[in-house]
Amino acid sequence: MFSVPFSTDVFAQTSYSVNIPTGAANPGAPYFWQSEKGGSTTGIVEILIEDSIVWRNADTAPHTVTSGTAIEGPDEIFDSGLFGPGKSFSYKFEAIGHYPYFCLVHPWMEGTIIVTSGYSILPNVGKHVGDASIFFYIEYDFNRLLSTATINEEQKSITFEIIGDAKTNNHELELRLPSELIDGPFVIWVDGKTISDFENVKEEDLNVLFVSLHSDSKLLTIVGTSIVPEFGPMVFTILGISVVSMIVLNQRFKSRISF
Repeated sequence: MFSVPFSTDVFAQTSYSVNIPTGAANPGAPYFWQSEKGGSTTGIVEILIEDSIVWRNADTAPHTVTSGTAIEGPDEIFDSGLFGPGKSFSYKFEAIGHYPYFCLVHPWMEGTIIVTSGYSILPNVGKHVGDASIFFYIEYDFNRLLSTATINEEQKSITFEIIGDAKTNNHELELRLPSELIDGPFVIWVDGKTISDFENVKEEDLNVLFVSLHSDSKLLTIVGTSIVPEFGPMVFTILGISVVSMIVLNQRFKSRISF
């Protein structure tokens, strides 16, 4: 799970309930969660930073609400422990990100809490670069959707595909780029043409870009001076070990054939 710290001063705090229905302990149950926020039964709830979720056990069996997944196990962000019928567990979310959770006793009960700052989010940017150990959730505010983000390491650029119909007449994009992902100064291309009608505001570890687009803009390319590293620390460690091993083997081979 990747999360982003964010200033919380402007957000009101709200609590939302997720009920564990009767029969959820049975893997054949029609659903395992019921959110009072929109009535969803998927266990997926989208909230704002500083909001809380209260899980209420309306089942006849005890359950846990444990962060992580049944496949990878707990990630130690939150854990209710075992709580019985009529009991509840609450957790306040103070960082942006996706928080999967499940029941340790009944691992088929899985869900996700999605925490945002009110911006739209483009997830997993950079996950297909290098060893996939570094990736980001990019926040943006726009009247259309950013559907993909393609990184070009040689050009130190990210290209966003813009889709959908405009919901308003305001075509200015606010794009919040982590400086660990890409840093400026920037050159910006829209549909193959460079533009100068943009502004970059630095906010701690973020580059906040304001870019004037059109209702039919399709591709936005941002060229920076640095891009997410191609190799993570583990890859460098593996490469280092491989090089040392090759040197040792080469020396041993030479010693065997010397007279």
